[in-house]
Amino acid sequence: MTTTVRIPPRLEQALARYCVETRRSKSEVIIELLEKRFVAEAPPRTPYELACETGFVGALELDENAAENSRHAVRAAIARKHGQAAK
Repeated sequence: MTTTVRIPPRLEQALARYCVETRRSKSEVIIELLEKRFVAEAPPRTPYELACETGFVGALELDENAAENSRHAVRAAIARKHGQAAK
């Protein structure tokens, strides 16, 4: 998409000088500056959102009976430690 923008002569000279020094086009520099500007305004993502994006959330598939099995294993270990029969 083409967009025309009027900028003051001093900014145009500074932009032209910068482009020559860095060997970049005016379009590249302006696009980079606009991207930085709009990314800076984006609200920060929560840790949960970042975890979802990276695939950490939902990465493990747990057995539905895992909690029940763990509870029985703990009870049995405690009973063995104390020399009692597991209930």
